[in-house]
Amino acid sequence: MSVPADVLIIGAGPAGLSAALAAANDGAHVVLLDDNPLPGGQIWRDGVQAKIPAQARQLRDAVDNHASIQRHAGTRVVARAGASALLVEDAERGWLISYRALILCTGARELLLPFPGWTLPGVTGAGGLQALIKGGLPVAGERIVVAGSGPLLLASAGTAKHNGAQVVRIAEQAALGAVAAFALQLPRWPHKLLQSFSLFDPRYRSGTRIIAALGTDRLEGVRLQRGNSVEELECDRLACGFGLIANVQLAQALGCALGNNAVQVDAWQATSVSGIYAAGECTGFGGSELALVEGCIAGHVAAGNRQAAQRLWPGRRRWQRFADALNEHFVLDPALKHLAEPDTLLCRCEDVPYAAVAAHTSWREAKLATRCGMGACQARICGAATQYLFDWQPVAPRPPFGPTRIDTLMQLEGSTQSGH
Repeated sequence: MSVPADVLIIGAGPAGLSAALAAANDGAHVVLLDDNPLPGGQIWRDGVQAKIPAQARQLRDAVDNHASIQRHAGTRVVARAGASALLVEDAERGWLISYRALILCTGARELLLPFPGWTLPGVTGAGGLQALIKGGLPVAGERIVVAGSGPLLLASAGTAKHNGAQVVRIAEQAALGAVAAFALQLPRWPHKLLQSFSLFDPRYRSGTRIIAALGTDRLEGVRLQRGNSVEELECDRLACGFGLIANVQLAQALGCALGNNAVQVDAWQATSVSGIYAAGECTGFGGSELALVEGCIAGHVAAGNRQAAQRLWPGRRRWQRFADALNEHFVLDPALKHLAEPDTLLCRCEDVPYAAVAAHTSWREAKLATRCGMGACQARICGAATQYLFDWQPVAPRPPFGPTRIDTLMQLEGSTQSGH
């Protein structure tokens, strides 16, 4: 059975929530899907130890209480079902949703790069540690090192400290000059300036990168390099992330053009495919403020209210400037491409070492020869790593986009016969 929607939105983070409310307020019937149990995306992730900003709670409540918005949690897209319908599935059933307009708000994930010891128990992504703590992971009394690049390091360290952890080092790979240049621009965005003061930590070191995680059965310490000096620190956890990578797989599968490894959109947040829009981190990284305004623009346009959308352009320009500054000053050092040793695992799911993957010239060739990317994460980690390490471009995923029940897939046959 196909459930029609005027506007179908994939992803209930800041962009998806704001898009849903904007479209619904313009009179559209909105269906909002997200594969997480609670709305908010990664940046507003809820949990037993999470402190959700008031703005996030207000937006979520407004969406949940709006008569024209139907939200489905724990629901993911399985396949395309014709020109304007998707096959989706939750824990209990699969069904078809047809739409007049589609907005992709699929967000981003952490870029994790391989280095010796990165698969030891106790090593996570920087955002991953945040998510675990918000979900209830006890870290009180633990010694934590946070390493990688970008403001997420400070946010992750802040969450850990707030929950009783001892942060022994925050290692930012960007040079001191780049970090200082970014900090000097923060007064243009007063809220961000205040936020930086609250997250400041005297254990923060710029121009410092991870060399190795140390330990046998689990993490015992880390080795860091700063200039020509190397230091080793004992720790219980390492949170390591090298920025974000846009979740573009669904957009690729739907035929949307990409640019700079993100979904390409115009001034109306429209993709290259008619009737499909995109907003938030899947179109580039700029934080929740940019995602919110982009979502509003996309929601208004999808509902046919271009006048309301255009009024939001100045706000988008303001936060796009912040995004541009962020991306300019936290560019990854090319030395990070050489962290892995030949025997360092690159694909953790299938135990494929770096040397085995590096021997090939394309992602497809490496995947066929080594099973890299064919494990449980379906290349979400190793595929992104090879994109950075070797400049390999990922291919568009083929349906089904993940493990799916047979009875869900059988609905595709029915949709073909009925003309969807």
